[in-house]
Amino acid sequence: MSFSSMSKQQVLDAGEGAGEEVMELIPGLPEEVAEKCLLHLPFLYHRLFRTVSSTWNRFLTDAPAKPPHLAPASAAAASAAAAVSVSFSLPFLFAFAFDPTSRRLQCQALDPFSRRWLLLPPVPGGAAAAGSFAVVGLPRRGEIYVIGGVEEGGGGAHADAARYMAAGEVGGRVVVAGEDGEAEVFDPEAGRWLPAAPRRGAAVARYDAAAAGGRLYVTEGWAWPFERAPRGAVYDAAADSWREMARGMREGWTGSCAVAGGRMYIVAEYGEWRLKRYDEAADEWRMVEGGGVPPEVRRPHVVAGEVGEVAGGRRRIYVVGAGLDVAVGTVSAVAKAATAAAAGVVEEEVVEWEVVKGPAEFAGLAPCNAQVLYA
Repeated sequence: MSFSSMSKQQVLDAGEGAGEEVMELIPGLPEEVAEKCLLHLPFLYHRLFRTVSSTWNRFLTDAPAKPPHLAPASAAAASAAAAVSVSFSLPFLFAFAFDPTSRRLQCQALDPFSRRWLLLPPVPGGAAAAGSFAVVGLPRRGEIYVIGGVEEGGGGAHADAARYMAAGEVGGRVVVAGEDGEAEVFDPEAGRWLPAAPRRGAAVARYDAAAAGGRLYVTEGWAWPFERAPRGAVYDAAADSWREMARGMREGWTGSCAVAGGRMYIVAEYGEWRLKRYDEAADEWRMVEGGGVPPEVRRPHVVAGEVGEVAGGRRRIYVVGAGLDVAVGTVSAVAKAATAAAAGVVEEEVVEWEVVKGPAEFAGLAPCNAQVLYA
């Protein structure tokens, strides 16, 4: 039954609000359609929207939301995970950043449509060093997991940031992998950690990681003096197994990776910070047309992408720089001749950038992670 499809008598019998007549959410619209419209109201303005009418107030107040919870630590990995649950119906960009003055981890949320920032509660354990955390978002659940190493039998954050090689969302679960090859999976439905297949071989120092298509990709990147090619590993959740990363992927992975609309993109660390997309069939990173990240966005930077496609089959990527200046990249397909399409030519793409300046009070913040969440 929809929220406001109850009869007047049902409301009278409900106790609370006895005698109150149910008004249509949006006059003239079927209630199911009206409910979907209200579910897309920006979260930042819910307090204002609740003043429209008692019906709007009741709907927005009683809309189901998942309670926040704490993910229990496993004995093997001695991991601590804090889950933050929010109820949004549109994509919000969450930026984790460190204040060099207070040495505390902060989290700010940007509404890409209104360009307004929302200050969130302090992150548990936020006084620890930047590298001691891995951050994983479960976009469709509206949850963020902040994971940090802790000493066996202790409650303090582990000082060694190298304990974690990578963490990411794979198949609705949180996969955590260490440099030593150990790996675990957190099941948010069951609220517990489960063992995962260990990665074999020598220790790998994390350079970058990304989760896409049911897999977690981890690369150690190129290192001076570039005497050997970088190593990389891929965890397949369905098979619960690791394999070596394809050569073209690991050798061309020269930047920070964001997954948008199911595709993997990197913002190159060198030159103009151009955008590249991974072509799995050809095992190569292809340059995306359009300019690089605008120079107003400065290092250090982190990247994130929207899980789904936006209007017209486009994809959206966010690059968060120092002071939380944000470059919003919209990627779309380049029109090509019918003959090229018939010949099976790989789709070319172009990116257009827009910059959202961070507030003056964010000037000293250094971003360390970014996630995009939905309701």
